[in-house]
Amino acid sequence: MEFLAFLFRYLHILSGVMWIGLLWYFNFVQIPNMPKIPDEQKPAISKVIAPAALFWFRWAAMATVITGLLLAGVNHYILEALSLGIMDSGSSTPIGIGMWLGIIMGFNVWFVIWPNQKRALGIVEADADSKKASARTAMLFSRTNTMLSLPMLYCMAAQSHGW
Repeated sequence: MEFLAFLFRYLHILSGVMWIGLLWYFNFVQIPNMPKIPDEQKPAISKVIAPAALFWFRWAAMATVITGLLLAGVNHYILEALSLGIMDSGSSTPIGIGMWLGIIMGFNVWFVIWPNQKRALGIVEADADSKKASARTAMLFSRTNTMLSLPMLYCMAAQSHGW
């Protein structure tokens, strides 16, 4: 069990760094700089870079959530954490809040951001108005995830470093 805990923790941290790193890349680098890119160069972003980054983004999100849940299971605190400490007098509250924020963020990635990005980038058929609306929705939920990432990261660190 100790080896599994080590493995799941390692994979959880690795995938989490990739997920949040790409989330912050999109929100602090790509989105703000798109207006500065000449129109003839934008297809390089929308047809090559963004789809590849979104592939790693969504699978890193999935891996982070799954390995986090597996880690909590192997270490026997999953129920306490997901109940936000109700079952253990609050000692699992920080990690529980972090887990719920991560689950919400993962849901946003797979069920809001990705479907809207597929339309916005032309990966699936959509008219111009739908593409524009989808791009805005994806951006707003991506910004929401960026804001949620701050308390999520705090809660994850607070569990082992003091609440």
